Amino acid sequence: MEKVMANAGRSLRTMVQDWLAPDPRRGFRVSHVGRSKHGRYVCVVADNGTGSRAMFFFRHSDGSWRIFPPELERPAMQVAQLA
Repeated sequence: MEKVMANAGRSLRTMVQDWLAPDPRRGFRVSHVGRSKHGRYVCVVADNGTGSRAMFFFRHSDGSWRIFPPELERPAMQVAQLA
């Protein structure tokens, strides 16, 4: 959980290196870019020498990239008090 909370304000590249630990000689690549009902996302594939691993990263409304999708905005109503 600490790793997830510490991701705010970090670049996507830094997060890929932290979560997927790609081999510097092999690197990583973005395999999918798209939009969903949650917003923008990318799928990154990294090879660490023992095999490939993939992970989705989601863009949040504050501009940060995280490993979980943002919450959907729900309609809200507010009742004003009559004076």
